[in-house]
Amino acid sequence: MQRYDVIVIGGGGAGLMCALTAGQRSRRVALLEHNGRVGLKIAISGGGRCNFTNLFAAPENYISGNPRFCASALARYTPQDFIALVEKHRIPFHEKKLGQLFCDFSSRQIIEMLLAECAIAEVEVQCGCQVESVERPERFSLGTNRGTLECDSLVIATGGLSFARLGASDFGYRVAEQFGLKLTATRPGLVPLTFDESERETFAPLTGVSLPVVARANRASFAEAMLITHRGLSGPAILQISSYWREGENATLDLLPQHPGADWLLGQRGSKMTALDLLEREWPARFAAAWCARYAPQKSLQQTRTADLEQLARLVHHWPIRPAVTEGYSKAEVTVGGVETSELSSKTMEARRVPGLYFIGEVVDVTGWLGGYNFQWAWASGHAAGEVA
Repeated sequence: MQRYDVIVIGGGGAGLMCALTAGQRSRRVALLEHNGRVGLKIAISGGGRCNFTNLFAAPENYISGNPRFCASALARYTPQDFIALVEKHRIPFHEKKLGQLFCDFSSRQIIEMLLAECAIAEVEVQCGCQVESVERPERFSLGTNRGTLECDSLVIATGGLSFARLGASDFGYRVAEQFGLKLTATRPGLVPLTFDESERETFAPLTGVSLPVVARANRASFAEAMLITHRGLSGPAILQISSYWREGENATLDLLPQHPGADWLLGQRGSKMTALDLLEREWPARFAAAWCARYAPQKSLQQTRTADLEQLARLVHHWPIRPAVTEGYSKAEVTVGGVETSELSSKTMEARRVPGLYFIGEVVDVTGWLGGYNFQWAWASGHAAGEVA
């Protein structure tokens, strides 16, 4: 039987950060990863260049049952702290847009950096280690395919349900339930939305067309690009709003944010142009043709009633879409929901009713926006637990 001070289950961003931080405190640490190597989600992130943090990460960039829960961890391990680690390892990086920081070359550099820090801290990294049971007679006892392991502190960093092809599972939620912790219902987040049948028939032929929009749902709004796919809508604006959208509800798109309000369109009412003539100057021509054929008056603006032009302006700026569903966990970048924050200490991530048991990263009911925010939560929550476990 092998005994440790701390065992971290899950070799993603949060788990690696927690393990190296605990190891730096001279704890005897084991990091268990059921895949053949650590950091699989890090490796594919940012198109292989890892959007490893966001300069502007703050509590308002996160969805949670308790919006202030993440504030303590984020304040004590900031984007600048992680940037300092990246610079220490001489990894070149750049800001792409909106505070999003990416490696210049490869996300593999971030994984190698974290593994190097684990090695310095003498963390024992065990890949291909399957945890089959978790018990707590006195210390935590883990039944694994490599025998029984024991520890004083157990950290669950197993992520959510997104990216099942990378080995995602409900393991962390099952452990939480085993020890009596409450869960917030989970759903896919940062995920493409699918059209209903009638809209798919109209817009699916436009696959690949993109335009800037403001997407809105449940009082959240994001000004970014929208991308039409063969199944529905994607692109940054749609991925962002998907985390707020609930099945059966509408979302709205402002298709002309560069000309807010109705004045621009009403100012053209004396024109011999049609709505299509006007809008294809602002939108990709194929999108303008399909959208106007379905929603816009076909006669000239000069011949169109003012009331109809006002209705058209409303539709352009508040196009209601009712997605059928999302594309599910297989295409989701994150899982919204998880272990209820009321069950955990915001300072240490320790379960209030189970001393020595910690939950960090995506398994917790804290979900960031697109653009490096979820990695910053991984680093911050991992560091918070690693400082005390």
